[in-house]
Amino acid sequence: MDEQDDRPPTRHLEEDECWQLIEAVPYGRVAAAAAGEVDIFPVNHRVDHEGVDGRAIVFRTAPGTKLLELTIHSNVAFEVDGFTDDEAYSVIVKGEARELERSSEIEHAEGLGVTPWAPETKDRWVRIQPRDVHGRAFQRRRVEG
Repeated sequence: MDEQDDRPPTRHLEEDECWQLIEAVPYGRVAAAAAGEVDIFPVNHRVDHEGVDGRAIVFRTAPGTKLLELTIHSNVAFEVDGFTDDEAYSVIVKGEARELERSSEIEHAEGLGVTPWAPETKDRWVRIQPRDVHGRAFQRRRVEG
């Protein structure tokens, strides 16, 4: 038997609220497509507020599959999600990823404080310039116990 759900409906997040949540979460996931496959990569990231084209997401990576896929197909999706005691949320950013190559860009990115959790050397920098930022949140069900 279905129980009546009296929670308010899922709400759409304003863009500024989405950015606040992206900043609050220390890691996200990048989805990229190559060779007919979609891969998802966890990354530690930071929001760069000082880009010429507005806010963007910056992360470090190593040479390999992730960087190769982003080079071949730069259209990506980036996602963060999480929850509080009261609410759960998900934020999706769709945009274009590109490896930072100019020394001034790399120096700026290094100043953002991205610290990878994985022990491997992450000496390449990627910037995701968003085209679309959206999110949603809903009230969590209270568990009686």
